[in-house]
Amino acid sequence: MGLTEPQVITIAEYNKLRENSEGRLEYIDGIVYMTPSPSTKHQRISGRLQARLFNFLEGKECEVFTAPFDIELRTTDPDQGDQIEKTKVVIPDLSVICDKTKLGENKYAGSPELIVEILSPSNQAHDLVKKLNLYMQSGVKEYWIVNPLLNTVQIYGLNEEGQYQQLEVLKETGVAHSEVLQGFSMNLEELFK
Repeated sequence: MGLTEPQVITIAEYNKLRENSEGRLEYIDGIVYMTPSPSTKHQRISGRLQARLFNFLEGKECEVFTAPFDIELRTTDPDQGDQIEKTKVVIPDLSVICDKTKLGENKYAGSPELIVEILSPSNQAHDLVKKLNLYMQSGVKEYWIVNPLLNTVQIYGLNEEGQYQQLEVLKETGVAHSEVLQGFSMNLEELFK
């Protein structure tokens, strides 16, 4: 028995599906992805990063948001030219938002300055490939990939050509630094304890 192709739906169909679902659903290129429930270690890492970011951003123009919170990204379709915009909806583990004019009641419609995804065994390829390319194309300035299985942090930043370049790769020890949030850092031993 062969694998079936995922069904492609419209953004309107996705929105209707969301109304009738309790799950965390993402919408990328017409395909709906269900995000897994986080593990205990995932939750601890997310909580530590969120607390650190919250304290760092206190009194500044930017704010940190934690999942579940929808981020609506817009990209242009290279096959259709720059005229056709496509909407994608993702639920990052953490998002740092500085332009609050695009903040709605239930979502943010724009590109956050920083997104953090914490990998789960079932979604590694999704976050390492699909989301990395999506965030790059959408203009997310910095993308952190935290892997609790390997105790690693990979940090990507947009260069002048709008492409991600790897800024840091740390395993188990060391300090991860943000280029977008000047002065923000996270000690890996504290993050993964």
